[in-house]
Amino acid sequence: MLNVYSEIGKLEAVLLHRPGKELENLVPDYLERLLFDDIPFLDLARREHDNFAEILRGNGVEVLYLEELATESIDNPDVRNDFIEKFLDEGNVVGLGTREVLKDYFERFSNKELIDKLMAGVRKDEIPKLINKSLMDLTDSNYPFVLDPMPNLYFTRDPFATIGHGITLNHMKTNVRNRETIFAKYIFENHPRFKNPNLHIWFNRKEAFSLEGGDILVLSPKVIAIGISARTDAAAIERFSERILYSDESFETILAFDIPKKRAFMHLDTVFTMVDHGKFTIHPEAEDNLTIYSITKSNRFHGELYIEKEELPLEQTLQKYLEVDEVALIRCAGGNAIDAAREQWNDGSNTLAIAPGEVIVYARNYVTNRLLEDNGIKTHVMSCSELSRGRGGPRCMSMPLIRGSL
Repeated sequence: MLNVYSEIGKLEAVLLHRPGKELENLVPDYLERLLFDDIPFLDLARREHDNFAEILRGNGVEVLYLEELATESIDNPDVRNDFIEKFLDEGNVVGLGTREVLKDYFERFSNKELIDKLMAGVRKDEIPKLINKSLMDLTDSNYPFVLDPMPNLYFTRDPFATIGHGITLNHMKTNVRNRETIFAKYIFENHPRFKNPNLHIWFNRKEAFSLEGGDILVLSPKVIAIGISARTDAAAIERFSERILYSDESFETILAFDIPKKRAFMHLDTVFTMVDHGKFTIHPEAEDNLTIYSITKSNRFHGELYIEKEELPLEQTLQKYLEVDEVALIRCAGGNAIDAAREQWNDGSNTLAIAPGEVIVYARNYVTNRLLEDNGIKTHVMSCSELSRGRGGPRCMSMPLIRGSL
């Protein structure tokens, strides 16, 4: 059973995606379209990712891979065919000739090969000459891909989020990433281990507003923090809040963190993560430009929300809702203007807690890592020269499925 009621409970099972050929389909002309700033070297990125997985396994965490669960979820031929049709729809493959050739092309692949290929993307020069049956087939001639690659997949935090015993199946802000959520949809509907007709889905991928997992932090069994960010809409947070606060779950308060809408602050977890009881990493620039709203159930009408702007400083707001005596904010690189900006660009504030006071961090953020250790936090340092080019840290690359109770 899915079980996540905190950010720091002992991590027991986690979902990762080992980077694949999708990274080798990144080219300079299309980096912005695919939300990348640089091109990681696949061989080294895989070795770094394997190091990440080894750290997790070495600390008793069960590591599951997205590509393996997706493969096991399309074992039924009818499910496989339906998956292909839905994937082509969401890949915007509308030309009749292109669809026909692609489906024929996919027939040669095993389930594992199919999943890998869909993740990697399909180049036009890989398949036979397209059949010209529509205007789309005839005019779309310059772009090199029939299906775009999915290089953001190794950031498994974003397409869905485990909250309590349920999930949000997210609507991603950009079309290029929204296809990623289809893998989670088929896993939770078809995988022998995870399919559950009674699974709580707090938010659905077909919603009108965007919500991404990097903005969702489960701070305690009572409190969830969600970023109003460049990738998550305030309206989505309200819709989610209505559903979970009026459910049978234990959550009582949603804290909506309104953060600057910029690339370096992509999600709340790029500027703020929990590392221990009452201890958090934070980017100083975000702290100085932060507004927090508390969302609770209305006392007047069932199903309505009470929303209030919090006037207390961040530390006191966290003390109040987490019911702790003291809150420590560990500022990225100690708040130094140069070091903090450099380390924040490489996700210095993005840590993955595997137990209270024990986190995985990127090696290159050595100033922040030293501060964490000075504050009593045990750090597991991973190599990251290639993985960090995707602008996401250890928390971004992991989706906890099961955490122990605090």
